[in-house]
Formats: sequence, C-alpha cells, structure tokens
Amino acid sequence: MARPFLPGARSWRRVPPLSLAVLGLALAAQLAWHSRLPPPVARAEALPPAPAAAALRVLSLGDPVLGAKVLMLWLLGFDQQPGVSLPYRSLDYARVRDWLALALALDPRAQYPLLAASRLYAEVADPARSRVMLDFVEASFDADPARRWPWLAHAVFLAQHRLHDPDRALRYARRLAEAPAAGIPGWARQLQIFVLENLGELEAAQILLGGLLDSGQLTDAHERAFLARRLDDIAARRRDVEKSTGASD
Repeated sequence: MARPFLPGARSWRRVPPLSLAVLGLALAAQLAWHSRLPPPVARAEALPPAPAAAALRVLSLGDPVLGAKVLMLWLLGFDQQPGVSLPYRSLDYARVRDWLALALALDPRAQYPLLAASRLYAEVADPARSRVMLDFVEASFDADPARRWPWLAHAVFLAQHRLHDPDRALRYARRLAEAPAAGIPGWARQLQIFVLENLGELEAAQILLGGLLDSGQLTDAHERAFLARRLDDIAARRRDVEKSTGASD
C-alpha cells in the first residue's frame, strides 16, 4: 500500500549531513549540561502572616466554624511540605500564635487551637518558644475559663516541670484559683498550693490549704482526707525547716 503524500513532508535522506551532525551535537551538549546540574533541592517555605479575621470569614463563605477547622488542618500540616519535614522549633512562633488566635476568633468554642498550643507547640525543646505558647494559653483563658481551664492547668505542669520556671507556674495557677467560673474543678484551683510547696513557700501553702479545708467548699470526703494529710505533711516540713534553721543559728 502506497504511503499518503503529506504536503511539506521531507525525507530524512534529503536532510544535509552537516545539519544532522549539528543537531546531534546540540542534543549531546544539552544532555551533558543537564547531567552536570545539581539535583533539585526541596526548600521549606516560611509560615506566612495570619490574615485578618474578617477576610477569612469571607473566604469561609459565612461558616466561620468550618473556616476554623480548615485553618487548623492547614496549620497542623504546614510542617509537612513537599520533600521537607520541618521541626516545630523551626517555625516562627509569633506567627503560629497569630494563626491559633485567628482560629479561636472564628470559633471561640473550639478546643483544638489551645490543645495544639499547650500539647504540641509548647512541648518543643525550646524554652522561648514554649513560653510564647503558654502565655497565649494564659491570655486566652479569661474569655472562657469554664471551657479553657484544662489547657491552663497543663501550662502549670509544663512551666513547673519542663521549663523549671516555678514563678511562671505560680502565675498560671493563681489565674486558675482566682477565676470566677464554676466549672473549674477543685484540684485545678488547688494547683497553686502545690506550686508554693515546691517553691519552698511552706507557710503560704499551709495557710491556703488550711483556709480551703475550713471554708466548707470541699464536700468530697476522700478529697478532704487527702488534703488534710497534705496539710500535715507541709506542717511537718515547716517544723523541720524551723528546727534546722534554729540549729544553724
């Protein structure tokens, strides 16, 4: 069967040998140049600044709760970029805080932004970044103490045992103790007593604990018995300290 005639078609046999040689050399040069290039390197992108809440509400199509959830999914996945896995401590924590605050502004009843702040971002091995997150939890507490107290209670633990910053732990614990919300459990309000005890402020811890037991606020017999034993322990420690101090004098 005869091949169809294509207008403008030209047989390779009719191409001048010099043109074929030039084409071959150009192809070889291009391959050689590409072979000498370094392999592509994945580059991490910086976390962008958080937009205004009003702008995000518009983009959420009138559903700020959905917008807050999508925002949190995006933020929590930001450390996993194409070809790159970023440690949390490499992120700009001022911007992380702003994104978390934006999620809370969109959905004030959401728990996930404060959970992420206190249990994910605050537990990095970087005290300065941890403090940014814990202070964000503290600053957010007053807007809804009855709902947000668990994250401030966890902040007390981190400040005391991870950051070894008892003054900061005491500040957070006092916020819990002084909050007017009725939904905060007794053990969370009592954290300041134990922080004071760890600080060596035995007299202050004894006064607070004794006043709590005398106030009649504690109705659970097991809780009262536990705290009464703790009060006796604190009193015994105070006597030992006073004896050792008197002996040294």
